[in-house]
Amino acid sequence: MAAPPAERSFDVIVVGAGIIGSCAAHAAASRGASVLLLERFDLLHQRGSSHGESRTTRPTYTRPQYPPMVRLAHRLWHDAERDAGYTVLTPTPHLDLGPRDAPAFVAAIANGGATELAPAGDASRPAWAGAFRVPEGWAAATSGPAGVLKATKAMAMFQTLAAKMGAVVRDRTEVVDVARQGEGNTIVVKTASGEEFHGGKCIITVGAWASKLVKSVTGADLPVQPVHTLVCYWRVKPGHEEELTTEAGFPTFATYGEPGFYGTPSMEYPGLIKVCRNGGPPCDPDGRDWATGTGAGGIAEIVARWIDEFMPGVVDTAGGPVLRQPCMCCMTPDEDFVIDFLGGEEFGKDVVIGAGFSGHGFKMGPAVGKILAELALDGESGTAAEAGLELEHYLIGRFEGNPMGNATSH
Repeated sequence: MAAPPAERSFDVIVVGAGIIGSCAAHAAASRGASVLLLERFDLLHQRGSSHGESRTTRPTYTRPQYPPMVRLAHRLWHDAERDAGYTVLTPTPHLDLGPRDAPAFVAAIANGGATELAPAGDASRPAWAGAFRVPEGWAAATSGPAGVLKATKAMAMFQTLAAKMGAVVRDRTEVVDVARQGEGNTIVVKTASGEEFHGGKCIITVGAWASKLVKSVTGADLPVQPVHTLVCYWRVKPGHEEELTTEAGFPTFATYGEPGFYGTPSMEYPGLIKVCRNGGPPCDPDGRDWATGTGAGGIAEIVARWIDEFMPGVVDTAGGPVLRQPCMCCMTPDEDFVIDFLGGEEFGKDVVIGAGFSGHGFKMGPAVGKILAELALDGESGTAAEAGLELEHYLIGRFEGNPMGNATSH
């Protein structure tokens, strides 16, 4: 068989240009590899999990493997901002609220090095603390590093940096198959239009479409379930508009319970604040009901009840959210990431997958992207080892004979 044209042959092909894939392409290109980044839809589209105005970043996690990844990601966010010449991360405090004795809350506070808020009247208590009503038996604690990431802007930043380093970025290119060419070392990536690209390595980061593509390519079931969620922006009550801004030091925030809630300061839309519920109903990424969660008893109504209990003096829920934006989270049964080689006799260590980021992966994008690039290029991740990250938490094999994966050990 004749060799493919140079413009169709690359060291690394990254399939999926959300935040994880964009970061992986950037990391591989920064190593001097020739890189092709393919996106099924338009670049910066709003049909997946990486779009939107904001994401939070925080160090508090119930599981101890994540705070070191947050710290690594923060360093890499700042490195990328330096190279780009502009910022995408606005530092803020982070506030966690939860039942004082709840194991998840206690673990998160300990793992993230959080400090309980000083009581009312204490001079060290921040002015913004009065915006929250903390129920009897609950506690509130602050931590850092934390902040608000401009999501779409951040994704564009990594794509631009990758392109400046020589990566080829193509959108409207749906990948339908990944296969090894004969018995050689070449991975062939085939598209819906009939094009073929050849790579030494391949990184799959297709978000909500991960299970479908892996099933098509290997026949295996990857337990990643997309869920539909709703991002809601609510009107700040008159007189409190400035208090709830990043400029005033207002925090990102989250609660521990079932369901959990989270929010960001008033930033992207003046006079509005983002408050949302974690998770949502399962969905098919190719057949979504874009209105899910907007009706009576839906996600927006549940969030309104939370606001009325926890932030009644500063956020207005009358009439519901001012803005609603659909999104997807890609959940694993244990809510831990999948970072692994696709493996098997066909692919070995030549195809790497990052998937199942379970609603908390965006902040980790630069760290996970660099790890995926190193796994592809080197067969191991020196960055993960240096940061003290144990990648066995994220292997696909954890689900073999145990459909809940790591959940049994949490």
